[in-house]
Amino acid sequence: MKYVNKKSIHKLAAVLLLVATGFTAQAQDKVISETELPASIRTYIKTHFAENEVLQATIDKGRFSTNYDVILSKNITLEFDSKDKIEEIKGHNSKLPDSVIPKSILDYVKKNYPNNFITEWDLNKGKQKIELDNGIDLEFTLKGRFLRKKKKK
Repeated sequence: MKYVNKKSIHKLAAVLLLVATGFTAQAQDKVISETELPASIRTYIKTHFAENEVLQATIDKGRFSTNYDVILSKNITLEFDSKDKIEEIKGHNSKLPDSVIPKSILDYVKKNYPNNFITEWDLNKGKQKIELDNGIDLEFTLKGRFLRKKKKK
């Protein structure tokens, strides 16, 4: 049996520590100006939230992706993925513009909940989720087919 010297063990431990630290490094959030947002995100905001002012924008640089979070006036928050596509919109009890909701979902809500409006929309794990002003969560497929209803506690 061959013995390993202490120097080799210390080098191996140092390499393992560096690798472990690299994999567990947290993403860095940095506040940026509105003009530093990608053009496609600025266009999205201008198209759907023209009456809102950008109060804060942050870039979230992770190891493998870059995401953007935007806080708008009237208590609206937006989250964009690494491809500058919208992932989440929160109205914080305010009605979201119809233009940001897929038509099939909007039609479903108008038909089944005519006295309510959508306050949140989320694209996550191959599904779309919305929240209504009455606290009901609805889940849809990516194509907008209704899946289930969940009442918040």
